Amino acid sequence: MKPILQLYRGYANEQELIVMGHVFKKGYDYDFQKKSFKNATSIVNLFQVKTIKNFDVYLKYGDSTIHTKTLDDGYFNFCIPLEKEFGFGWMEYEVSIKHANQNISSTGSFIRPHKGNLGIISDIDDTFLVSHTNNFFRKIYILLFRNVNKRKIFKDVVPHYQALSSAGRNNNDEQNAFFYISSSEWNLYRFIVKFTKIHQLPRAVILLKDIKTGLADFFMSGRGDHNHKFEKIKHVLEFYPNLKYVLLGDDSQHDPMLYERICKIFPVTVKAVYIRQTGQNQKETTRSILKNLENLEVSVCYFKDSSEAIMHSKSIGLIL
Repeated sequence: MKPILQLYRGYANEQELIVMGHVFKKGYDYDFQKKSFKNATSIVNLFQVKTIKNFDVYLKYGDSTIHTKTLDDGYFNFCIPLEKEFGFGWMEYEVSIKHANQNISSTGSFIRPHKGNLGIISDIDDTFLVSHTNNFFRKIYILLFRNVNKRKIFKDVVPHYQALSSAGRNNNDEQNAFFYISSSEWNLYRFIVKFTKIHQLPRAVILLKDIKTGLADFFMSGRGDHNHKFEKIKHVLEFYPNLKYVLLGDDSQHDPMLYERICKIFPVTVKAVYIRQTGQNQKETTRSILKNLENLEVSVCYFKDSSEAIMHSKSIGLIL
């Protein structure tokens, strides 16, 4: 059976390039147009992929080819030093695998942010994608029976995110670095990419949770330990230490606590924290955390509608 190569968006700073992906023995193409039960079948199939461990993978880098092997879950990650000056913005990279004396290659993209002073990190579920994380059965129902074209986005998220993307930029071709970091699994990567394109959200590096390979895993999607999310956010701030950051999340799970930990470790790095209110009332624990962040001189906004977040961003001079 011919293996399948899946690449993800990578990222680079002045010294290092990081690109990643998976190699599958068995995979499924998600049909974004399917409806109802056919969409449910497609989603379930995404969680029944079969990965290949210890498989040879090759990255074409300049005039050389760099070789690595997949990890036990079929995931590969190239972290390589940059030996020559690259440009800025989004650029392409090429990875290949070999099967039956044939090369199977795929082209992905990575970003090297333009010089600036702002990076934006956003959660996905119930931050910009309406997911009903607090209601397990409703969340599963929507995931199964609403295809990507029927999924909803919160009102005014797009103008807010687009304004953050261009904040401080005079050139329309330049954008601030955007990262979508979520507890969703790599299984949903293509779904998330498609959704963000449909709604014209800023192009972003997407960092997700370890891939799942069984039906039982589907029902645990987005749940469990969220420490991986903390580690990924921490990694981004360490990878781009000269940026000031805006963190966007919601109060449905652990974003306030995770962001508080980040702000305590990077006391001069985080500029603002935005938390969406997902219930009828604000949560006292979230309000307490945000008050603590204000004591650390982090600007905070606990909002129900994104129009409030836009007004706050304007009031602190983050966007025009």
